[in-house]
Amino acid sequence: MPPPTQWTLPDPHDARSELVGTGGDLEPGTLLAAYQHGLFPMRLEDRGPLGWWSPDPRGIIPIEAWRGARSLRRATRRFDVTVNTAFMQVVRGCADPTRPHGWIDQEFLAAYGRLHALGWAHSVEVWGPPGDEAPILVGGLYGVAIGGLFAGESMFHRARDASKVALLALIERLRVGGGVLLDVQWCTPHLATLGAVEVRRDSYLEMLRDAVHRPSLRLT
Repeated sequence: MPPPTQWTLPDPHDARSELVGTGGDLEPGTLLAAYQHGLFPMRLEDRGPLGWWSPDPRGIIPIEAWRGARSLRRATRRFDVTVNTAFMQVVRGCADPTRPHGWIDQEFLAAYGRLHALGWAHSVEVWGPPGDEAPILVGGLYGVAIGGLFAGESMFHRARDASKVALLALIERLRVGGGVLLDVQWCTPHLATLGAVEVRRDSYLEMLRDAVHRPSLRLT
């Protein structure tokens, strides 16, 4: 366990907006404490101060109720999937500056790289074409795992369906590995097509309190 954060984190229970605090740092102890409190970091603007967010409503994907379309399961045949073999490549894919609304800068890259080295941040990689001697990373996702929580941070794709295949692979592993809560922050229209739903913030915080006290989930 990394050293605890030096900051007093804001309580999202009574927050009047989704932005519940600013400032602080991205040290491992701060990040882990934030996720356990239902917060996640994102800058207020490009190169601006850190903001700590707790959306209301919150986006989650129900792990046990989720059902992937048959077409998605067929799409898995076009790819190979791995876990935690190319974490920084996945984060850099998510941080591609050509993507719209990009927010992952070098400080975030380094911060989540440290969390990964400590065993708290994880990635799912999608490679194509399958069986090729020199496979290419065509999609993936990454996030933070605490107890039975997987807090998804971002995903990307460079081939059709690749990020969806990464999500399918993640959910399958959460089901067998002890995951009980898959947080996707905001339920965007795109995530809604992938099975995300909205829950009230107080309901999310209640689910979170249970999830983080579960045995550590296993992603293999």
